[in-house]
Amino acid sequence: MQNNDQTRRNFLKVGAAAATSFFIVPRHVLGKGFIAPSDKLNIMGIGGGGKGYSDIENSWKNGAENIVAVTDVDDRRCVDILKKLPTNTKRYKDFRVALEAEKNNIDAVIVSTPDHTHATIAMAAMQMGKHVYVQKPLTHDIYEARILAEAARKYKVVSQMGNQGSSGEGVMQMQDWFDGGVIGKVNQVHVWTNRPVWPQGIAYPTAKQDIPSELDWDLWLGPAPFREYNGAFVPFKWRGWWDYGTGALGDMACHLMDPPYRILGLGSPTEVECNVGSVFSRDWVPDYIPQGCPPSSTVQLKFKATPKNKSDVKLTWYDGGIRPMHPEELDPNIPMGEPDGSNGVLMMGSKGIMTCGIYGKTPKVFVKGVQVPESELPKPKIARIEGGDNGHNYHWVKACKEGFSSAGHKALASSFDYAGPFTETVLMGNLAIRSYMMQTAGAGNGAKYDGRKKLLWDGANMRITNFEAANQFVKREYRQGWSLGV
Repeated sequence: MQNNDQTRRNFLKVGAAAATSFFIVPRHVLGKGFIAPSDKLNIMGIGGGGKGYSDIENSWKNGAENIVAVTDVDDRRCVDILKKLPTNTKRYKDFRVALEAEKNNIDAVIVSTPDHTHATIAMAAMQMGKHVYVQKPLTHDIYEARILAEAARKYKVVSQMGNQGSSGEGVMQMQDWFDGGVIGKVNQVHVWTNRPVWPQGIAYPTAKQDIPSELDWDLWLGPAPFREYNGAFVPFKWRGWWDYGTGALGDMACHLMDPPYRILGLGSPTEVECNVGSVFSRDWVPDYIPQGCPPSSTVQLKFKATPKNKSDVKLTWYDGGIRPMHPEELDPNIPMGEPDGSNGVLMMGSKGIMTCGIYGKTPKVFVKGVQVPESELPKPKIARIEGGDNGHNYHWVKACKEGFSSAGHKALASSFDYAGPFTETVLMGNLAIRSYMMQTAGAGNGAKYDGRKKLLWDGANMRITNFEAANQFVKREYRQGWSLGV
């Protein structure tokens, strides 16, 4: 009896602490027969197909954790993951209904929906005190990224963006090599992708089609403007339309720009400019489509020197099949980035060059045009992340079980403390592209914009200071009935 009384007193102390800081109660405190979140994390997956399938599977780990519920606006998209999960996994269509119904049964939420709904879902979960894992890009616009980063700190939840390469060995190797001074100070970075690999730069589909019975189209639209259903948007082709997606940058820059942004300690860019590819169906008249992303683009971002890299940096992004020219410092037969050249990163330093593919894979260092053997490069100093190929999900689950702490939260590779500012930087490219396309198409209340003009960015205040019309792309307007709740 004395031991039981002591246990109850400990439990009361735990409960008092829980009122002011969210953490998970150890199983032994709760008593025999209760499977506490410290043993199994109770998770809701919102978005069951595509990346939703792999995010849920990687976090569930064949029953190591509990998937309490799967939520998807389209019944067809969660069929496969539900076949794999236990039969008692609950199924919902509306995330708002699901969160309210399961608020006392879940500890964490995975958000793997189209870009335009990330922020509203993640915010609703955080306001309930739930830890969140959100697919990349973190948000659809710059303002949302700033607000979600602030909310994660305010509500003291463990957060992670789904750019899984940031937890990988390759990025950490590159950090060790750069910190070891192998390539010196970096002043130029080139990043490229073969995306889009979906229809892009085409006319907006306007034909009204019958909505499939399995799909709640209005809920799929969420905060985006209402449009009639057309099968050209779902399940994957939404990426190329500004109302829902963020184009090639949103899809791939969170993977490919992560190594240089992280390794060099880059902050907010100071300026941005772009070039945009065109499609012609008539002589001399480009078919600019403000509703959709262009077929190709290049974007240049500039950053001030940082304590990690004592040099200003010019970062150039290329998509739609455009790639940087082969550096003169490299043998012309040496492939850049990935072996097939489809995606890659080049960091040009004062002493050498560092290159890698997507997720920081196949990193290499070249000094005076010769590849440096890995055995001659600096040895590992940065602590590696457990979990192998699923380390990004594993580390988030582990952190959720341990509970929020400022130090532990920042130890995650892509907590919102990092992912928020990083996403703002990625989306700066889209701000430039949309400004260019808007003006070239003759919109924008007569404001003139030259695509070669530099847009000057005040990061602290989230404003372009030399072209007011561009600021409409910092924060979008939500459809009536939708808000971030702030």
